[in-house]
Amino acid sequence: MHKLIYSFSVLGLLLVFASCSTTQYQVLFQQKKSLTDTAYQMADATGEYHIKSQDILQVRNLQDTKYLVDNSAKNNVNNNVLNSPTDNQNFQVDDEGFVILPAIGRIKVAGYTRGEAQKLVEDAYRKSVLVNPIIELKIVNLKVIMLGEIRSQGSFPLTKDHTSLIEMIGAAGGITEKASESNVKIIRGTEKNPKVILVDLSNIQSINDPRTILQNGDIIYVAQNKRATRTDNLQSFSTVFQPILLLFNTALIVLTLIRH
Repeated sequence: MHKLIYSFSVLGLLLVFASCSTTQYQVLFQQKKSLTDTAYQMADATGEYHIKSQDILQVRNLQDTKYLVDNSAKNNVNNNVLNSPTDNQNFQVDDEGFVILPAIGRIKVAGYTRGEAQKLVEDAYRKSVLVNPIIELKIVNLKVIMLGEIRSQGSFPLTKDHTSLIEMIGAAGGITEKASESNVKIIRGTEKNPKVILVDLSNIQSINDPRTILQNGDIIYVAQNKRATRTDNLQSFSTVFQPILLLFNTALIVLTLIRH
């Protein structure tokens, strides 16, 4: 009887301690084995984003007002074109691929990269409105989604061209102590034809991997490491069976006291 009580007590204690979380030391960019190959095409991974209908553009003139055309009668505009409250205004691309901008009207931008569209807008303002304009054009609706063992999960905007996976993980606060640095997935493509890029952050070469340049709509998922998975499984087991073991232990103690 004493041996039975001892066995149940030890098992109960093991389950309680197994439910405690452990911290795994993260080692990033140390291993130098080759990156995992995937079926993803490199050409698709490195291609620049092309503006589409419904995209939202932010267009600003960075030039000082003293460099603007001072002949409002000629173009029926004033010196505050793109330098007034409209400076930070967003402009949506319509279904036909055009965007309507102050003073120059409709200009087609769909199908062009951000840099190409910026040059088109700048040339249009230089031709009919401004003297030596410096136009900044941003696509402000681009974003990626961060999931899994990331300190700040959610949707994050792509604020600049060629944003890397490492930059975005840094912006999200880094990975957690439960993360598997060798099992990071970038999911991209269409809903009907998604493609998965497997990235090993413990490989120093992942910094220069062109596949990790993020694209609009990418989903980044950081998996749990094996130790964290085992701990969670044991914790779930403990949560279910710990009350039962406690009941058994109590019953055995009561029976022992009664027999004595």
